[in-house]
Amino acid sequence: MAEFVMKHLVEERGLQERFEIASAATSTEEIGNPVYPPARRKLAEHGIGCHGKTARQMTMEDYCYYDLIIVMDRSNVRNLRRLLGEDTEGKVHLLMDYTTRPGEVADPWYTGNFDATWRDVLEGCEGLLENLG
Repeated sequence: MAEFVMKHLVEERGLQERFEIASAATSTEEIGNPVYPPARRKLAEHGIGCHGKTARQMTMEDYCYYDLIIVMDRSNVRNLRRLLGEDTEGKVHLLMDYTTRPGEVADPWYTGNFDATWRDVLEGCEGLLENLG
């Protein structure tokens, strides 16, 4: 969800040339699957599409290539450490740390509350974009 919200915000501001935005899984449960249907519906409610996206695994090449690795919760941080080792370049950050409510994005996988997740992701992406200038 965050990938597509961030792309949407960047596009609204005409900043596409300044950013490359992608997402990758820190676990293997959803590899190859499309965006979860309730998440797709929530994005569509806000005029944001995610057609064609399938989950793929985060790699060391991703870590080396991207300037920032934004994660939704601390379990993502732990998974990344297992996959890639320590964050020696200080690239890994929680999305909500770019808000006035640092912490974790509400996980709809467990709560079913995609409204709360939408609010967290939107607020986090707006804060991140503002921080990046």
